[in-house]
Amino acid sequence: MTAPMTAPIIEGVDIVQRLGEGAGQVEALKGVSLSLKGGEMTLLMGPSGSGKTTLLSVLGCMLTPTQGTVRILGRATTDARPEDLAEIRRQHVGFIFQSYHLFPTLTAVENVLLVLDVRSDRSSGAFAKATEALATVGLSHKTNSFPRELSGGEQQRVAIARAIVGNASAILADEPTGALDSENGHAIMTVMARIAKDLSRTVLVVTHDPRILPFANRIVRIEDGRIVGEERVSPKHQ
Repeated sequence: MTAPMTAPIIEGVDIVQRLGEGAGQVEALKGVSLSLKGGEMTLLMGPSGSGKTTLLSVLGCMLTPTQGTVRILGRATTDARPEDLAEIRRQHVGFIFQSYHLFPTLTAVENVLLVLDVRSDRSSGAFAKATEALATVGLSHKTNSFPRELSGGEQQRVAIARAIVGNASAILADEPTGALDSENGHAIMTVMARIAKDLSRTVLVVTHDPRILPFANRIVRIEDGRIVGEERVSPKHQ
């Protein structure tokens, strides 16, 4: 399924998310609407506790909103069963986390292959897809290296390769440069900005890191569970 260039790849409309129960319940999102189109990188910024990661989790179908609608490539996820949501994630969403989430006993290429395996892609071309994804992030020479043999920046590149190998329409990244120094953070964002140029893909980055602002096409600010500002910018790094 390919989204038209003008249609949002992911859209959240009037999202309310309550977390917890009873007296401890918190309204983490208070009627948030956000639309993500192809060919752009959106940065979602805000203080700790503002709802950034919760919104990313809702848009990525890891959390079902208390109220509101999420659409992936025009398909509403309302009333979707857990197995349906898992299938949507497998087919359309690639996640990147601050802590990489690589399997230490698998090589770089095996970590990437795992995504294809989960999608039941065990074809003879799966290995070629995995090595191509690693080449895209500049790691052709590290395909057989284990995570312990890779730097933090290289491990994050493997995580990016894993997110893009299945041609996910949406790449959702939670603080992808948070554990990296300035040089590695810059390199990672350069890779992600290149991925975001693909009109069939959208990239959403949750971040506290002001160093990556020059890579954005759009900056959305969230505070106390509400979108409080949005601006379109011209990326300074291409």
